Amino acid sequence: MSSFPYLTVTIASPLVGVAGIALLPRGQQKRAKEIAVATSVLTLVLAIIDAVKFNVGGAQYQLTENHSWISQFHINYSIGVDGIALVLILMTAVLVPVVLLASWHDGKNTPRAFFSLMLVLEVMMIGVFAATDVFMFYVLFEALLIPSYFLIGSYGQSGEKHRSYAAVKFLLYNLLGGLLMLAAVIGLYVVANRTVADPFNFPALAHAVSTGQLHFSTGVERWLFLGFFIAFAVKAPLWPFHTWLPDAAAEATPGTAVLLVGVLDKIGTFGMLRFCLELFPNASHYFTPAILVLAVISTLYGALLAIGQKDMKRLIAYTSISHFGLITLGVFAWTARGQVGATLYMVNHGLSTGALFLLAGFLITRRGSTEIDAYGGVQKVAPLLAGTFLVAGLSSLALPGLSSFVSEFLVLVGTFEKYPVAAIFAVTSIVLAAVYILWLYQRTMTGPVTAAVSGFKDLSRREIAAVAPLLALILVLGFAPGILTKYINPAVTQSTSLSVTQHPSTATQAQGSQQ
Repeated sequence: MSSFPYLTVTIASPLVGVAGIALLPRGQQKRAKEIAVATSVLTLVLAIIDAVKFNVGGAQYQLTENHSWISQFHINYSIGVDGIALVLILMTAVLVPVVLLASWHDGKNTPRAFFSLMLVLEVMMIGVFAATDVFMFYVLFEALLIPSYFLIGSYGQSGEKHRSYAAVKFLLYNLLGGLLMLAAVIGLYVVANRTVADPFNFPALAHAVSTGQLHFSTGVERWLFLGFFIAFAVKAPLWPFHTWLPDAAAEATPGTAVLLVGVLDKIGTFGMLRFCLELFPNASHYFTPAILVLAVISTLYGALLAIGQKDMKRLIAYTSISHFGLITLGVFAWTARGQVGATLYMVNHGLSTGALFLLAGFLITRRGSTEIDAYGGVQKVAPLLAGTFLVAGLSSLALPGLSSFVSEFLVLVGTFEKYPVAAIFAVTSIVLAAVYILWLYQRTMTGPVTAAVSGFKDLSRREIAAVAPLLALILVLGFAPGILTKYINPAVTQSTSLSVTQHPSTATQAQGSQQ
């Protein structure tokens, strides 16, 4: 257990900004924005300190804290990070300040509430990745819906009717998944309480499963797995649980869409990798063929629908459905390369799709339309905007030399090792990605300059400051993915789902990947 509460300080730091904004006198709207950005930068610095304090190759969970919360049911405030959680926290801490900077003019008439909700959302996002108590994870998993609902429903860019519909649809889908997860959490407690002293402590549960101390009957394990998996599949979103995402992303502000797709959806794939595989390994193996089918369908379906979209934000949302299919494929490939690639893909997808949504938002602000056909010739009047949009798009289609290529390559190779047919179908998405990204760029940026585009201004200094960190990371991680994989590899190797006793061949692959 850490002597200094590094993680708690990191998780709670955005609340300092919320308190500062709440204490501002009315009319200090600009000051509220400045406080929010400064606080998010502070959180990023603290997250980097956490990464520095993390001992690569040390204990699986580090910077741990454990405090009694509801002692009658063995529920604790228990937090800690392995390499997988750490890189996702770093991604979150990077995305929030750039989103706040890009959203400077969002929030309508109540920017104080808008920026406060963003900071509250950051608290919960970091907390859910750090939680090592299953009940605490569930509480944060569900609590995330509250600020997200208000950010979509109150600050969406379309009419009130459309954004309210999208917000309610988002809430209902995720509440349904959350209720199934709650039933599974209760069932897990009932079974584990008989043999495990701390039945909500995830590391203790995972160890008990791997050593055989905690044994589920076949039927119980499969039902518990489904309770967790469906909740994560809705959040991910995996076909056919995906339909809330295009509506929510299209109606939300670009900054909110970045956090929805870039961070919140990763909680789903993170949960699959951690909870489903480690707590229910036998059920995970049983359902793997069906999940691989869903993942392949999601990958191809999302790409095909992206090609046919006329709305820019909906197009980017459908590309994310395709990418999440690939991430799920890597998770359930049961190979070290696949799972390392899936984790790295979570981070790289957040960077590339985050940059795409923000740049699309800059376009929409200038033109006042989300329709792709409303643009044309942008590169002639705003070359910097067009150039950055192209880099973000090329990263999204996994061009070699940019960050997404390494993660996508690892996912496909890792899947091919055990499930070549699924990998072959998934490779088709690479061709489709080139179609929807390059066609989007051609329709918006090339050709004759339309009358509505002729007065476009290029990126401002604030907008450059917002997207530059993402583009820089896309380039750096494209050539030096080891910056993140040095944290991810040991976490995958140490995972009980790859233990020698249960999966000897996979454990050997994990050791080879780490070397």
